[in-house]
Amino acid sequence: MKFIISSTTLLRGLQKVSGVLGTNNTLPILEDFLFELNEDKLRITASDLETTISVMLTADMAEGPGVIAIPAKMLVDIMKSLPELPVTISVIETKIEIFAGEGKYKLIGHQSDEFPKVPVMDKTTSLELNSALLVNAFNKTLFATGNDELRPVMSGVLFEVTDQNITFVATDAHKLVRYRRTDFSSETPTSIILPKKPLNHLKNIMSEDEEVMVKVEINDANAKLEFDDIVLICRLIDGKYPNYEAVIPTQNPYSLSIDRKSLLNAIRRVSIFGNKSTHQVRFKISGKELLLTAEDLDFSSDAKERLTCSYEGDDIEIGFNSRFMQEMLNTLEPERIIIELSAPNRAGIILSEKDSEDDPEDILMLIMPVMLTQ
Repeated sequence: MKFIISSTTLLRGLQKVSGVLGTNNTLPILEDFLFELNEDKLRITASDLETTISVMLTADMAEGPGVIAIPAKMLVDIMKSLPELPVTISVIETKIEIFAGEGKYKLIGHQSDEFPKVPVMDKTTSLELNSALLVNAFNKTLFATGNDELRPVMSGVLFEVTDQNITFVATDAHKLVRYRRTDFSSETPTSIILPKKPLNHLKNIMSEDEEVMVKVEINDANAKLEFDDIVLICRLIDGKYPNYEAVIPTQNPYSLSIDRKSLLNAIRRVSIFGNKSTHQVRFKISGKELLLTAEDLDFSSDAKERLTCSYEGDDIEIGFNSRFMQEMLNTLEPERIIIELSAPNRAGIILSEKDSEDDPEDILMLIMPVMLTQ
């Protein structure tokens, strides 16, 4: 097995699949890329047992088909250090030689039969979505997923398709995001929980071009996403997702409208002086004024900042976690946002102020309040 390929083409391919490689692998073979050469087509695969991803590249020259597992870190490191030039990789049994310019590098690979087999996708439901929609959905929801090993369903993103819309939901019990689109629907209802790690990788390698379509296949155990030269198969999280609609309060009589960036920057500033364990920021709203306060009694530091806003409702004082609030405001894009409230001990709802009623995107963020220290 021997082939010639551009160093930058190979590096780009390796980077597209390397995001699924684990750090604490139970099997040494999971620290390798699987190279499969067939005519001039080179397939590179990486796996962590839960997720398998492969990219298809075209070699400039190829001699003889073959399969070999090559140590991933060593290969990525050498490709990163090379300029743009043709690279020749020659494999005899498990001995690998790399020729690049005046350099010659040798390493030992592994037999391919130890590499995890790609799951067979049968009895699937198929959908086709544009990648811009998926990237947007992952960007808006992934930050809200949990890390609690006792509640694995909350460490993923709920993906729901009905005959009316498509919905993505993430929550860690302190915050919740529901991202919904009314411009996509399917006659076949689908509800699955996608794991966080492959989605984090996908949003980095997927195109934000609306013309790029992603073919999604789903069965009881796995989801397969196919686009461009990439195929990713990940194991679904097993379990029943919490009834998220039940926790979203429907009666929120108080409504605050404010410039998103002004609020975000003000929270950033006052939180510097707040308690580093509770991250509490106090919102005191009265009339057309919002007073933000944070304090740390242990270090005798405190900060206050006033903002003008549009507010309808009774005066209210409520505490929020400043880190969560910053994550949410950072993720949203509109210039103005609406915060709906009902009581100091009940969740706040953050909504985008829509430019038009025809906007197919509907995003709702929920944040639980924190107990105010007197």
